[in-house]
Amino acid sequence: MTGVSRQRDFAVEVVAKLRAAGHQALFAGGCVRDLLLGRVSKDYDVATTALPDQVRAIFGHQRTLAVGANFGVIVVIGPRKAGHVEVATFRTEGNYLDGRRPESVAFCTPEEDARRRDFTINGMFFDPIDEKVFDFVGGEADLAARVVRAIGDPHDRVREDKLRMLRAVRFTATLNFSLDAVTADAIRQMSSELIVVSAERIAQELKRMLTDPYRRRAIELADDVRLFRIIFPELDTLSRQPEWTDTLRRLELLSQPSFELALAALLKSLPAKPVVHDICRRLKLSNEETDRTVWLVAHQSDLDDASRINLAALKRCLAHPYHTDLLQLLLADRVATSSSLEPVQFCDAFLAQTPREVIDPPPFVTGDDLIQMGLRPGPRFKSVLEIVRDAQLNLEVSHRDAALELAQAEWNKK
Repeated sequence: MTGVSRQRDFAVEVVAKLRAAGHQALFAGGCVRDLLLGRVSKDYDVATTALPDQVRAIFGHQRTLAVGANFGVIVVIGPRKAGHVEVATFRTEGNYLDGRRPESVAFCTPEEDARRRDFTINGMFFDPIDEKVFDFVGGEADLAARVVRAIGDPHDRVREDKLRMLRAVRFTATLNFSLDAVTADAIRQMSSELIVVSAERIAQELKRMLTDPYRRRAIELADDVRLFRIIFPELDTLSRQPEWTDTLRRLELLSQPSFELALAALLKSLPAKPVVHDICRRLKLSNEETDRTVWLVAHQSDLDDASRINLAALKRCLAHPYHTDLLQLLLADRVATSSSLEPVQFCDAFLAQTPREVIDPPPFVTGDDLIQMGLRPGPRFKSVLEIVRDAQLNLEVSHRDAALELAQAEWNKK
């Protein structure tokens, strides 16, 4: 049995156990949407009439986590490879004072719960035992029409949670749906309010959009509803220039990219430092994500003349941990701009014909060797090491003794 089917089976068990205890329990939210679309769901959420304390009593405190008990949410831990299921009591919510979280909740009926959710396609419930859909908000009709539409007044839904604007873009793009015109207008009118959402949550949505096959559509839609300029003010003018088409095409051409590669393709026209670096920091990306994105933008042109640059420069670039992403970025850019693929073909052939130990051999000379020679660490220290390393990669020195002689000679230069 696969992990996915185990997770679904466990979610059904959770529903059955809640019902056996006398409570109503249904699948809720995105898993219902995915099920009706014939898609595999990554997570299963359950909504129930059981109160949080009752849920914990039914499944036991050892198998539950009260991670959101104040909002009626209990996590039920499943057996190995079955994951976990979030069980939430049907609820309505009070005012959203910070544009992200309600100040209070009140437990309610399934219909009232459905009406406080974000989009109609996410507002349905499903009974996995009787295989019955409960739709109080028109979600089935919008699924059939392939439309993302806010439940009720879209201005109200956005006021409650400003992140819903970006989620509307993501759902529309990744599902290859259309965005309801009234919902889109509300997002345009309120787009500037996205700034109240944490950088981490915005980055989380960006990661999902930029690694999805419909990443181009997501960025185009984000630009259309004026969110793109809020997230990336540095690119506001680019989206109104001819080069914008190349940027979108480059994004579209990437094959199963990492988030960092897709982000680099999007930010390619900006200076790596400080602009791209500052954007990554503003989005609260990890050090590794930042370093990878900045390196790709900084070195985007290093292989443009791959067949004509010196051997050391070529080897250094192709030995780098991110060289695969760099080659994919180069390929996407060349195709997007209808340029020659010769640099990509040259690098592919070089990598195929050249052993790794030749591309990135152990250095003949290290910093410890220079210290043993009596040389003092300092600005010239690094320079000498780079000169000797280049000579080794260029096949100008072929053994350690020659490399040490070169290091001494370079150090002795005025």
